[in-house]
Amino acid sequence: MPMFTALTRALRDLIHPRVLAVLFLPVIAAIAVWSLVAWAFWTPWLHWFAGWIEGSAPGRWLVTHGGGWAVTSLGALSWIALIIPAALVTALLTTELIAMPVIVSVAGRTYPGLQKKGRQSLWASIANAAAAISIFLLLWVVTLPLWLTGIGAFVLPALNSAYLNQRLFRFDAMAEHASAEEHHALVSRNQGRLYVLGLLLALLYYVPLINLLAPVFSGLAFTHFCLSQLAKMRQAEPGFPKAGI
Repeated sequence: MPMFTALTRALRDLIHPRVLAVLFLPVIAAIAVWSLVAWAFWTPWLHWFAGWIEGSAPGRWLVTHGGGWAVTSLGALSWIALIIPAALVTALLTTELIAMPVIVSVAGRTYPGLQKKGRQSLWASIANAAAAISIFLLLWVVTLPLWLTGIGAFVLPALNSAYLNQRLFRFDAMAEHASAEEHHALVSRNQGRLYVLGLLLALLYYVPLINLLAPVFSGLAFTHFCLSQLAKMRQAEPGFPKAGI
């Protein structure tokens, strides 16, 4: 099973010295940046949100009937709902910018015969990241009301994160090795499996301690999956020299 193989190979490469050197950087960067932001803007945000709620008819009713605590609680929850996607995006972008060159180099050793045909530019990577993050944030905001259903607060963030995972990592995993045509063909043939892999990896963010490794592990898993599928796709072409998979 290609996804299981990718996950086991990613686990193996997780202890490579070069990977260990960047393993915790994405999470440390996200925690540092958003802890500082929360420290600086927590109180002003709560005051702004409370004022906005109290200016509405439901808010005035709550305050009049002793529900001021609910306004404060909603303000805190809204702040957390904003911090979570921002921290995730920060961790994944740090992985993309700092860790992915290392990840592709380490994972690529498993496919020594895989020719590098990639011509993707830095601007293409930036455009892909900008589009992925924009869609992810839009989905996050649109689905926020569904969090109130209870189960939605667990399921919807994972589904949204799965989209962001596969959209970011599949591009950088193949940027050096796949031509634009190969990239398009591989994504078209494996769209479902890419999303399922993204979902499985997104669930790791819910597991304490393991979530510290999740961004880099995700990058490794997507790189192994994409490069192995690229090798198999090329092997199906007449005259293509076999590469290790």
